[in-house]
Amino acid sequence: MARLIRMDSTGHSTLAEWTTQDDAAFAAAVEAFRHELDAGYIGVQHEGEGRATQVTELPADADLVIMRRPIAGG
Repeated sequence: MARLIRMDSTGHSTLAEWTTQDDAAFAAAVEAFRHELDAGYIGVQHEGEGRATQVTELPADADLVIMRRPIAGG
């Protein structure tokens, strides 16, 4: 089962879960993903130990997508 999570003060919160066979659950996950993007979060697709790629659309075949705030600095 794929998961969409948000990194937050509790460590993380699960926003959605879906399978490639469950169109309604994936549609809900896409809506949650877009809501987080609109709130200023960045989505990254987990690709194994210490690797992730930023995504602007929720990939249906992802195992894990993490929403996080941009890193501040300058």
